[in-house]
Amino acid sequence: MNRKPTLAARVAALEARFAMIAATRMAGVPLLNERLAVAAVGFEPVEGDEGGAVGVLLTPWFMNLLWLPGDEAQAAAPGASRRRAVGRENFEFIGALEEGIGPYEACSLFSPMFEFEDQAAALATAREVLTQLRRPPEPQPQ
Repeated sequence: MNRKPTLAARVAALEARFAMIAATRMAGVPLLNERLAVAAVGFEPVEGDEGGAVGVLLTPWFMNLLWLPGDEAQAAAPGASRRRAVGRENFEFIGALEEGIGPYEACSLFSPMFEFEDQAAALATAREVLTQLRRPPEPQPQ
């Protein structure tokens, strides 16, 4: 039986993979904010025709809004862009593929990350971004 990993397992793999990238490919790169660490923040399933999950990936070199495809969805091809609604906003996402986590789509929020004093400030920003995007729609005047 071939079972798709749970969202929690996929998010854990995402975090582990980017922590490994931080320690290897990105080690010593001058655009790293050494006060920050990799964290996957607030990934939740999204409603809609494709499903999937959205959250924020925080690294020492970027903070991206990420869309992980659901069971029936396909991410844009690596390098290709796709407009995607998140809450009441629309964003341009870029397809990506990373070994160990598969295809996903990313939308840059911050890069580089030097404006963040510490991990707590970066995490608070990531959480606030998601809070604002997940606000319920305004009631329509009648």
